[in-house]
Parts: sequence; structure tokens; C-alpha cells
Amino acid sequence: MAFLAAFVVLVAGDFGSTFFYHVPQHLWFTLHLRTHHDRRRSYWDHAVITRDPAVLLDGLLGALPYLAAAAWLWRVSWTGALAGLALGQLHVWWRHSGDLGWRSPPALRATFGTLGIVLPEDHDGHHRNPATEFGDIFRFYDAPARALLAALSPTRRRRTAPPGVKV
Repeated sequence: MAFLAAFVVLVAGDFGSTFFYHVPQHLWFTLHLRTHHDRRRSYWDHAVITRDPAVLLDGLLGALPYLAAAAWLWRVSWTGALAGLALGQLHVWWRHSGDLGWRSPPALRATFGTLGIVLPEDHDGHHRNPATEFGDIFRFYDAPARALLAALSPTRRRRTAPPGVKV
């Protein structure tokens, strides 16, 4: 049961984080875009060692679905719930290691690619192009997330406008 609980924490948490936090942030809000996609700083720094309250808040809000899934599964297997949270946190650190020069070995790329797990190189693509590579842990959330973004695009909050154009 522990393995199943850990797996559900990761899959359900990633679903919730992608569709109830990440996609809305890309459509209507700015916290995530200002902190996670700020090209002026190392994303290893802001994902792992920062103490910037805005960055920490962004991380906490993205983690809430994982925490909710773990709380829901606590009675099934508290060890699995904790293992799922620990694996999720380790994956956060790992997927941001591309900024340090990490390159996934071919065998790892093949194995994790088959399982649909986001690699540091994949997440680096999301940092460079925020409209691609959705899903914190699992790549299979990318296509549905982009489809949802496209469907909700008419409701997108206008971020900037050329001089003289009213928004």
C-alpha cells in the first residue's frame, strides 16, 4: 500500500499542481511567471536555496495539491504519503539541476522518457519557453495543459500593451 500511496500522491499532486495552479498562473496571474520564469537569476537558486518570500510562496502554492493528496492518503499509508512527498521534493531539486550543467545519461533518458517523467532537460525547456513542457513530474500532463491554455486563451489577462493601446 505504501508504494501505491506514494504513486498516487505524485500523480494526483502533479495533476492538481498543473491544472489548478500552474495553468491558471500562466493565464491570469503573475506570481509564478515573475518567480519561476525570471531569466535574470539561476533557477537552481530560486528553486532550491532562495529565501525570497515570493519564490517560497510560489513553491508552497504549487505544492499544496501534493500535500492535499498526502493528507487524503495518510490513513491508507502514512509511510507512502510521506514517501510521495519526499520523492516529489527530490524531483523538484533534480529537475532544476540542469542549471548546474547536469545532463541525464542516455539510459536514464530512455527509461524516464518511457515512463513520462520530466527530466532536467525537459524542465529547462519550460524555463526557456513557458508555453511548453507542463507537468512538474509527468510529461503526459503537457499536451492536456497546453490544450487547456489554448481553450482558455480568450480569457487570458492582458499583460502588456504597446504604447497608446488601451487594454
